[in-house]
Amino acid sequence: MTATHTRRSGRDAGQAFPLYIVAVGGLLFLALAFFAVGQAAATRNGAQTAADAAALAAGQKYRDLLTEDLLDGLRDGSYLSDRAAWEDLLNGRGAPSPAACDSARWFAGRNDAGLDACTPDSWPTSFAVRVTTRKAVGRSVIPLTSSAHGEAEAKAVVGPRCTAAPATGDDGGKGDGGKDSPGSAPVKLRCDGKEWTLDPAHLQDPPDASDLFSVRLAH
Repeated sequence: MTATHTRRSGRDAGQAFPLYIVAVGGLLFLALAFFAVGQAAATRNGAQTAADAAALAAGQKYRDLLTEDLLDGLRDGSYLSDRAAWEDLLNGRGAPSPAACDSARWFAGRNDAGLDACTPDSWPTSFAVRVTTRKAVGRSVIPLTSSAHGEAEAKAVVGPRCTAAPATGDDGGKGDGGKDSPGSAPVKLRCDGKEWTLDPAHLQDPPDASDLFSVRLAH
């Protein structure tokens, strides 16, 4: 090997080394960028999980409130004295909603997020929520990720499963002496093909909230 050839080989190696460094640096940057994208996606997925959980929690709490008010209406006779209000409950409307949004806030917190909004809508009854993750994406090669939080929205819809018709008794819904006796007339509920006859005077084994109302995420 001549001296000239040796000098040329050394010069070629010296020229290739910076290119090698640039290539390695580029690959490293790409790896870190993909990692940052994965962090962002994980944070976004966490936000969506929190939003879904919060919306469903609001819907399920509202379903419980509807069921409680519905059965109370049977017990105290208001299903006869204010039939329209009672049927509104049966159709999934009319219960107070603040407790439902409180439940949404609690479940958002359990999923490491804060509840930014909980908006009820009465027809059909639904709860639209928006949440923000408490933790940011974190530091990465992508600017501003250290202060970026995941945000997501979800909506849960509460739907009625049942229809009602009075189950007329022998006394036609009247008590002693033929006088009106609110609370004495049984009610027959048909819920997705299953039937219950609810006697306000003997309200035993009533249907569960899930028998009366459905709760689902709206997409």
